[in-house]
Amino acid sequence: LKPTVHSITHTPSIMSGKGKGGRGKGKGKSKGGSTSSASKAGLQFPVARLNRYLRKGKYASRVGVGAGVYMGAVLEYLCAEILELAGNAARDNKKTRIVPRHIQLAVRNDEELNKLLGGVTIAAGGVLPNLHKELLPSKGDRLRKRLETSSGWKGAATHDHYRKRGQYDMPSAQR
Repeated sequence: LKPTVHSITHTPSIMSGKGKGGRGKGKGKSKGGSTSSASKAGLQFPVARLNRYLRKGKYASRVGVGAGVYMGAVLEYLCAEILELAGNAARDNKKTRIVPRHIQLAVRNDEELNKLLGGVTIAAGGVLPNLHKELLPSKGDRLRKRLETSSGWKGAATHDHYRKRGQYDMPSAQR
């Protein structure tokens, strides 16, 4: 008997970076796997998890299937709105990264978001730049004129800049 020699060639498998199994199948060939309820609804927020939280929280004796979809859609819209305004605030401050200060500026300068998050404290958010008119020098003073123009003091310039843009206007009741 002659021994047979088998040649085994090693072919490296191409992985997506998430390991062999589970999560992250990509958009390629799907092998009949289940589709998540979030992707069916066209959302990024986890619909099944929200449904589970609603059931476990005992908010009602019965929870419909659409409750998690609706809640996910609302949360996704709110996040998108806040992130868009915070991104605009970051760009106005010549930054590429959103920090809590930008979220604070976005929320407090938007009338509806400010009403929704009125009792919320954003950690490391600071306060809106605001100078009371009583604290400014008298009308004829050169310093007062300089503070009121956009070329003057940095805080006043930032505040004027937001006021000019229009998208960060404070409600007239707060001015």
